[in-house]
Amino acid sequence: MSNLRIIFAMKMGALFDWDGVIIDSSAQHEESWEMLAIEIGKPLPADHFVRGFGMKNQVIIPRILGWTHDPDEIHAYSLRKESLYREIVSQRGIEALPGVTGLLQLLKDHDVSCSVASSTHRENIETIFDVIGVRDYFRAVVTAEDVSHGKPDPEVFLKGAAKIGCEPENCVVFEDAHVGIEAGLAAGARVIAVATTNDISELGRAHAAVHSLQQVDWEMLCGLFAST
Repeated sequence: MSNLRIIFAMKMGALFDWDGVIIDSSAQHEESWEMLAIEIGKPLPADHFVRGFGMKNQVIIPRILGWTHDPDEIHAYSLRKESLYREIVSQRGIEALPGVTGLLQLLKDHDVSCSVASSTHRENIETIFDVIGVRDYFRAVVTAEDVSHGKPDPEVFLKGAAKIGCEPENCVVFEDAHVGIEAGLAAGARVIAVATTNDISELGRAHAAVHSLQQVDWEMLCGLFAST
C-alpha cells in the first residue's frame, strides 16, 4: 500500500511517553528519590533507578525499593517524591528534547492526533507543559492517576488511543524504556524507541529505533504501516 493510500485509509494516532521522550528528567527523578530516602531515613539499592525505570511509583516503592507494602505509606511516599521532583525542576528549569517540537508540528500538519501516555504523575506534566510550550499539540493526556496497571501492561496506551479516537493498531508509540516498548507492542501499536536512556542496540524489540526524534519524518511513520 502506498503512503498516500495509507494516509487516506486510516486515522493515525501518536502516543507519547513523557520522561525520556518529551523531556529528559532522569537526573531530576533520581535526585528526588535520593532526597526522599534521606528525608524518611530509608535505604536505596544501588541499582534502584535502572531497575524501576518506566514503572509507576506504586510498583517501585514496594517491589524495587522494598520500603513498605502499606498502601497509605506507598501513596504518601509517592506524592512526596513527585513534590521533590517538581521543586527541582522549578528551581533549575527543563527543556524539551531535540526534535520534539518539530515532530509535534509535523504530526499536527498531517492531522495526526497526539496523546501523552505516561506513568508520570499528571501534576508533573501540567507543570512542564507550558514551560516547554507543547500543551496545544496534545488532544489528550493519560497519566499514572488514570490507570490501574503500569507498564509493561498496555492499559496506558489503550486508554491514550481511545481518548484520541484511534484504534491502537493505527497508533505509533514513542518510548524510551523497555517496559514501555513492551506495553506498546502489547497494545498492538507500532513502536518507535528513542535511545535517550538505553543504548540503541538494546532497543531491537521496537519496530524502529532512533537516536533522537529529529530522525523521525513522515516517510518513516507511514512506512511502519506499509505492510498492513
